Amino acid sequence: MFSSPVDDYDHQYYEDGLNFDHDYIREEQVTKEHAQPAIHVDSSCIKFTFPQVVVGNVKFMRPSSDAKDISYSLDNKSGLPIQFSTTHIAKGKWQLIFEWKSNNKAYLYHKEVYIK
Repeated sequence: MFSSPVDDYDHQYYEDGLNFDHDYIREEQVTKEHAQPAIHVDSSCIKFTFPQVVVGNVKFMRPSSDAKDISYSLDNKSGLPIQFSTTHIAKGKWQLIFEWKSNNKAYLYHKEVYIK
C-alpha cells in the first residue's frame, strides 16, 4: 500500500497574516489614543464608558463554552455610558472583545471580566 504525506501547509496563511496585521493596527490605535473603555461590573449590570462617541459591537465570549457567546451593538452617539443587564448572563469569567469606529478610525480591544 502507498500512503501520501499529510499536507500540513496552512492554505489560509496569507489571509491570516493580513487579518493579524489589521487587528494589530486597530489594537495599537486604542493604545496610542488611550481609547479603551472604562468597564464597571456590578451584580446586575455591566457599564462601558468610552472617551469618545463610538459605533460598533462587543462580544461576550465564554472561555468554557462558545454556545453561551453573546454579541451586542455599541452606540453612544449621546456620549452617555453604555449599559447592559447581566441578570441573564452566566456568572463567571468572560472575554470581552470590543470592535468599534470613532472619528473615522477603527479600534479593537480585549478585556477579561468576571461577572458576579
